[in-house]
Amino acid sequence: MNKNEVVSLGETHLLTAATELFGLEGYAIQLIPPHERGRNVVYTCQKEGADDKILRIAFLPDRSRDDFLGEMEYVRYLFEHGGSVSNVISSRQGNLLEEITCNNHTFFLCLFNKAKGKQLVENHYQYREGAPLSEYFYNCGKVLGKMHQISKGYTPVHRRHSFFDKFNVDYIDKLIPDSLSLLKEKMAELLNTLEGLERNQETFGMIHFDYNDGNYSIDFDNGQITAYDFDNSCYCWYMFDLAGLWTQGVGWTQFEPDAAKRKAFMDDYYETVLAGYRSETGLDDSMLDLLTLFINVSIMENILDSFEVMQNTGEEAKCDEELSYLIKCLEDDISYNGFFHEIYSVEARFEYEARDI
Repeated sequence: MNKNEVVSLGETHLLTAATELFGLEGYAIQLIPPHERGRNVVYTCQKEGADDKILRIAFLPDRSRDDFLGEMEYVRYLFEHGGSVSNVISSRQGNLLEEITCNNHTFFLCLFNKAKGKQLVENHYQYREGAPLSEYFYNCGKVLGKMHQISKGYTPVHRRHSFFDKFNVDYIDKLIPDSLSLLKEKMAELLNTLEGLERNQETFGMIHFDYNDGNYSIDFDNGQITAYDFDNSCYCWYMFDLAGLWTQGVGWTQFEPDAAKRKAFMDDYYETVLAGYRSETGLDDSMLDLLTLFINVSIMENILDSFEVMQNTGEEAKCDEELSYLIKCLEDDISYNGFFHEIYSVEARFEYEARDI
């Protein structure tokens, strides 16, 4: 079943069921246009005199009921312990998750409070008037640091998967075509390196795994960031989320033609992010030294996710310019996502000649 079929079914059945399950009578429910890699159908729910809500309907068979419960319980725990996250709302039956079957297909429904403010893209990537960008960078790190600090005390009821449960040689062999043998080899080397890293309460725990400006909103009155979309949350090294924040920062200087100036900006940017992060939780320098490693792990995850989406949607496996760029970085051991390397071009940015599989 694809997104269009789910949306069509929603108009006739799913939204009626959701309204009854979550008490959404009187709410105007409107579809949020799905993004290309999205695995859910999402709606805004608005009603005069009530807080806005977000309804999420998951339809792909790639996650189990326990997976969803693990996500919902983690979000609730973060919220109850002071994390700046969109809280999950219980159904009329007191459940964090509801499951319904329609047309012989199972759907998982959950409801969240809508985060205050809006995404940066909705504000045309303009930060709040009168405030420096450094405030935003600091807050990005601070909110993430708080979540990680809370995670260090988290004991799950329904345990989410751990990094190696999904990311292993068998998974790579299943997704990546044999024609990309060098890529497979480089990914296996990455996994082998990760296997040797220390895993303890201070370095490894539940993380967001997709912390970026598409998954949080900003209150432009005070700069407060509220995170959401914990769909990919899992047990992993905290450095993975921090590497994601580094990668997010390149957007602010991606049009600068001078690599040295891009490097200077990124150093300042990341120093500010880390100051915010360390205001909430500890970070050993030995982990920070692994930044380039975890940027590569993030690249590996993006590549695998691309092939997973192709597989789940029945698309023919192919490498467009963006995917080819990521593969090139891993195959040729180009660090920092190629951002300071000759492979990077201001005109083409993160694109490389598309390759055949």
